[in-house]
Amino acid sequence: MNLKTRVTELFGIEYPIIQGGLAYLAYSDLAAAVSNAGGLGQITAMSLKDPESLRREIRRVRELTSKPFGVNYAIGQHGREFEHMVEVAVEEKVPVVSITGGNPKGVLDMVQGHGIKTMVLVAAKRQAEKAEELGADAVMVVGQEGGGHLGRNDTGTFVLTPEVVDSVAIPVIASGGIVDGRGLMAALSLGAEGIEMGTRFIATKDCIDAHENYKQAILAADENSTVIIKRSIGAPARALRNQWTETILEIEKKGMGYESLKDYISGHANRKFIHEGNTENGFGWAGQSSIRIHDIPTVEQLFHSMIQEAEDINRKWI
Repeated sequence: MNLKTRVTELFGIEYPIIQGGLAYLAYSDLAAAVSNAGGLGQITAMSLKDPESLRREIRRVRELTSKPFGVNYAIGQHGREFEHMVEVAVEEKVPVVSITGGNPKGVLDMVQGHGIKTMVLVAAKRQAEKAEELGADAVMVVGQEGGGHLGRNDTGTFVLTPEVVDSVAIPVIASGGIVDGRGLMAALSLGAEGIEMGTRFIATKDCIDAHENYKQAILAADENSTVIIKRSIGAPARALRNQWTETILEIEKKGMGYESLKDYISGHANRKFIHEGNTENGFGWAGQSSIRIHDIPTVEQLFHSMIQEAEDINRKWI
């Protein structure tokens, strides 16, 4: 089966599968595992404490793989503070940079002319058109099924993907609700030329920073196990449902504002869940696709099963 698309050509990868930025989790081990398996692994830059920490992660990825990888910049809440981190990517000549949350112009301007390929995460057609105008090489389209931060409109991946495909000329990568070969083939049939996965990569052996309790919570999820928090402050995001997120929702329902929420939605509260496994006194991001995740393979095993499933579907279509 031919899985070559403009996304595989653009990034020099075997399969059109991108690993999401995954705050506090997407470091060198996971990124290298994804790249070695034939996809595009990424490091999460803004979860690192300083530029030298990012530089060390980039260099370690290069020790673990000779294949292309990316660095993700989640800039939504960092103002202009991302600049010193982007400078590291330029200095280290990383192959790919992706931008999530906020206006991508600053990052795109900084990497222009340095031979770095760029992706921008969008949640609306207009955002995709703007990213193309600003010079992005590809856009990642996230629907409401996804985990972590989402768009403000409740538009699903199945509707949003073809709408964006029809509105831009650059390659489109579908994200949100995709965990397997079925999702890959569905995305391709909608006109996307690749997929981005986040939650699925958390539940792998190579995501070494994710606590086992976090992974097991994803495996135990059903269709009611995720909830969108932070709507009241204009930053909706999907997390696993627990007592902590129920408290967040109650605070939001009462209209108590950011000051009442900040300790509950902090990075510290997130890390208590995902790093320490404290599943009732913190929160963990996860998409609705958690219901479709039933095992914790290596990334290599995951890719093998995904491609096999995609090939089986392709044979049925033919």
